Amino acid sequence: MNAATVVIVLTLGFALWAGLRARRGVKMDLAQWSVGGRGFSALLVFVLMAGELYTTFTFLGASGYAYGHGGAALYILVYTCLAFVLSYWLLPAIWRVARRHGALTQPEVFARLYDSPALGLLVAAVALLALVPYLVVQMKGLGLIVELTSYGTLSPAAAVWTGATVMTVYVMLSGMHGSAVTAVVKDVLVLLVCVFLGLYLPYHHHGGLGPMFERIEALRPGFLALPAEGRNAVWFTSTVALSALGMYLWPHAFSAVFTAKAERTFRKNAVVMPLYALVMLFSMFAGFAAVLEVPGLSGGQIDLALLKLSLQTFDPWFVGVIGAAGMLTALVPGSIMLISASTLLARNLYRPMFPASSDARLTLVSRMAAPLLTLTAVLLTLRGGAGIVALLLMGFGIVTQLAPALLAGLAGGRVSRAGALLGIVTGVGFVTATVVTGATTRTLLPFAPGWIHDLNIGIVGLALNVAVMLAVGRLMPTRAAPSLPAPPHQPACR
Repeated sequence: MNAATVVIVLTLGFALWAGLRARRGVKMDLAQWSVGGRGFSALLVFVLMAGELYTTFTFLGASGYAYGHGGAALYILVYTCLAFVLSYWLLPAIWRVARRHGALTQPEVFARLYDSPALGLLVAAVALLALVPYLVVQMKGLGLIVELTSYGTLSPAAAVWTGATVMTVYVMLSGMHGSAVTAVVKDVLVLLVCVFLGLYLPYHHHGGLGPMFERIEALRPGFLALPAEGRNAVWFTSTVALSALGMYLWPHAFSAVFTAKAERTFRKNAVVMPLYALVMLFSMFAGFAAVLEVPGLSGGQIDLALLKLSLQTFDPWFVGVIGAAGMLTALVPGSIMLISASTLLARNLYRPMFPASSDARLTLVSRMAAPLLTLTAVLLTLRGGAGIVALLLMGFGIVTQLAPALLAGLAGGRVSRAGALLGIVTGVGFVTATVVTGATTRTLLPFAPGWIHDLNIGIVGLALNVAVMLAVGRLMPTRAAPSLPAPPHQPACR
């Protein structure tokens, strides 16, 4: 066993130990297991939400997209910063609804906003549909990272099965408490590794950031700019808008909102989180550094750019550190997704079928759902598939279809239950159909203006969603928005 593999295995063992230790002294009922008893401090909520947002996408997807598509990769940085700005107003409003009604899952918030159990069931189905590609992203990234950084000692399948098992064990036993503790470890390690790689690799191979970009522009003119077709300005703008609206609509990101003990937490985090987005930028620098040093990667292989350049540059022990950091970017967000999806299955699908179920019963069902969901994600991962960014964009196209109904409900807008429900069905149905059939705006609307063909397909679905929601709202009686008074005064977070 080489030095890199030893570092990776020790880190995995430490993550398991830390995740299991987090449950000490906690009575693990459903609220504690799923949302940490709604008692996390501002700092812990920050770490937890960063832990779920900065995934293998940060480590491999951002660097790989920079390597493969040049300037178009900057959409990642733009949409995350816009989403953080939006979170200043959006997350406190979600928190107030959840706090007032005791919601533990995303579908429960929608059901309360519209007083519609049917809408809650629809949102539950959409949430699970969107989480599948995101979970696959984490497992796919885990396999790629561990295989390369262990120098082939661990195969992708072995890495995926081992990592998934460790993650599932501490999720079943420690819930959100385990995820929060491991998120602290992950954030520190990923921040240090990404910043180091983003600075060292350009300087080591090109003499600095400026010389690196000059060399790329000289040898590949126009690579750093947006192209005239394809990933051009229209695609960039529509993709930024779609992703910014959808970032907090992922079920696990939504559920993490419920863990805070005060709404002021989110406003404090919104001030700091854009600085944390710079982690993405350093990851992109590493991807750009590989453009001329590791030529020839294409398709899903572009996700390997950062790792392949690191293998050429560093000693095995440090390659192991990089692999350990990358492994945690899969395990921590994956664990939060598992908790969110498992709680959703128990409260929003199992409980309606068995309404007399006790809290203890729902807790057990949630814990038992975790390994089943993990198994599904692992099997889909091992079948192969698209690149990391392609999978994530597909998920964004689906989950963002919840945005119009949520924003209208929080604002108390004149939108009917039927309008919200049919709008979501239209948007999700359209995006899903294009994914299954491979259709694009160019094939669907061949005679439309050229800029229409460059729109992100999810934005087209969102436009159809809004049109149907508003049209049905005019044709059918509107529902009165529920009264959502401000919660009792909350003490300042410290």
